[in-house]
Amino acid sequence: MWEKIAIISDIHGNLPALEAVLTDIERRGIKRIICLGDLVGKGPDSAAVVDRIQTVCETVVQGNWDLGITLPQDQPSGLWHQKQLGEARLAYLKQLPFSVNLSISGKSFRLFHASAQSVYHRVKRKASKKERLAMFQDTEMTGEAPDGKQPEIVGYGDIHIPYLLTLKNPSEKSSESLASSGLMLFNVGSVGTPYDGIPQAGYCIVEGEKDATEQAGFSIQFVRVPYDITLAVKLAYEAQMPESQRYELEITTGLVHK
Repeated sequence: MWEKIAIISDIHGNLPALEAVLTDIERRGIKRIICLGDLVGKGPDSAAVVDRIQTVCETVVQGNWDLGITLPQDQPSGLWHQKQLGEARLAYLKQLPFSVNLSISGKSFRLFHASAQSVYHRVKRKASKKERLAMFQDTEMTGEAPDGKQPEIVGYGDIHIPYLLTLKNPSEKSSESLASSGLMLFNVGSVGTPYDGIPQAGYCIVEGEKDATEQAGFSIQFVRVPYDITLAVKLAYEAQMPESQRYELEITTGLVHK
């Protein structure tokens, strides 16, 4: 059976962007949605985003902001977001799983927020090959896949910049190794605050054969969706959210602002 799975990440409290993406996903007839974390922070509607994500996503993994906001805060922004979320949502964010494994078209996929090591370990688009290959390793955080296979395809979020590349593992010499078919690494980008200079919500669609025992065709598609940025900015200022100006700069330019 051919199926489509939407993979979203890094919503960061931007409800208008999330709703635009969910509308696009529904229009395409996609029923399965997986979220790679960072539901909260940056934008003013973290509480509403958490509630919405719980109703539409089959799996949600933990991002660095999701974990970080559950820790003690001493800055105005962190305290503000904690207050908006409330105890029940903070408890939900704290218990989210680290990663998820899928089998699509006979390929082993692994999805997590930032890297195989930690939600805080950032792997940039121009990371070294050693860093990229480490994304495919089983770690204490990822554990092993249910089928015992190491992933051939890894998807992640965190850096807010979508990309896809292939690579081979030079340490694997056997013709039966993963190197014989290559490895694939992709980043799904960001729904709420993209950093690639395109101020539109981004996500990915994975298509392939469900429960396939043999190799079959598959695809990874990058999608960009326009949304009402003016409304998103207005919501931040109306909520009197700390650091609203930086948030406005990020979502209007599609670039990170320190």
